[in-house]
Amino acid sequence: MELHNVWFVLIAVLWIGYFFLEGFDFGVGVLTKLLARDRTEKRVLINTIGPVWDGNEVWLLTAGGATFAAFPDWYATLFSGFYLPLLIILVCLIVRGVAFEYRAKRPEENWQRNWEEAIFWTSLIPAVLWGVAFGNIVRGVKIDAEKEYVGTFFDLLNPYAILGGLVTLALFTFHGTVFAALKTVGDIRARARSLALKLGLVTAVLALGFLIWTQADKGDGWSLGAMLVAVVALVGAIGAIKVGREGWSFALSGITIAAAVAMLFFTLFPNVMPSSLNPEWSLTVTNASSSPYTLKIMTWCAAIATPLVLLYQGWTYWVFRKRIGAQHIAPDAAH
Repeated sequence: MELHNVWFVLIAVLWIGYFFLEGFDFGVGVLTKLLARDRTEKRVLINTIGPVWDGNEVWLLTAGGATFAAFPDWYATLFSGFYLPLLIILVCLIVRGVAFEYRAKRPEENWQRNWEEAIFWTSLIPAVLWGVAFGNIVRGVKIDAEKEYVGTFFDLLNPYAILGGLVTLALFTFHGTVFAALKTVGDIRARARSLALKLGLVTAVLALGFLIWTQADKGDGWSLGAMLVAVVALVGAIGAIKVGREGWSFALSGITIAAAVAMLFFTLFPNVMPSSLNPEWSLTVTNASSSPYTLKIMTWCAAIATPLVLLYQGWTYWVFRKRIGAQHIAPDAAH
């Protein structure tokens, strides 16, 4: 396999890792309004992702950096054409990080409530916009012969991409609800399981429509296989949470995300950004890639660094594996 194909696969894996991990903490952020009944329960939910949310975002930085180095033309066209939605995502991630760190710095109720509002909105907005962005990448955008995006922001707000945004929001929220059920004890755990079952059914309807639309428009045999895995895994995740097997449900909802993202990349290849104006103007793994020497150096660096990062992140999840509940929250930390 040629190195530009290898890096296309590696970038797909990085996005799968990012959506798997950041997906559930986006979902938990949304749950601070959907599930938590009081300030203590909000703190419980925030604490479930407190030790890991920043590590999850490393996958985004790595995916962006790898795209910049391996496919500079893809990176340039993507970030110029999708400038506004990506800027909104970036601002949300910055504010979200500040909110996690600053919420408990002062005891005033208004102070903490404002930061909790920020956590909710800066979790919900990126969850939608990532689906819109990837929906447009798969559908194709207005790229001219000079590899430049010549459309407008409103061209990105088409029915397919909007449905993609609703799917990612629903799927991430379901994933986060299952994670909350896996990481909590007591009444909040029982309510998380009940909510996950309802969200799972909504997610299944939205996701099935989006995946069928994608397959009918762009799909092949590989994407069909990935779609079937995603559908079966999602049904399994709903069934597992119904019988109280949160661990299995979380694993299966993660497989759903992985298979759905893999399906999108299968429909893209060998393109990385199709042109809706002329297929010959599409960015591909060959015409958008860096030199073979650059890709070779990157491959050696990735081979050394990636196992270390995976080991460290896995260790972090192991250390913070225990469940928490309202009884673990100090009274002054909830107000």
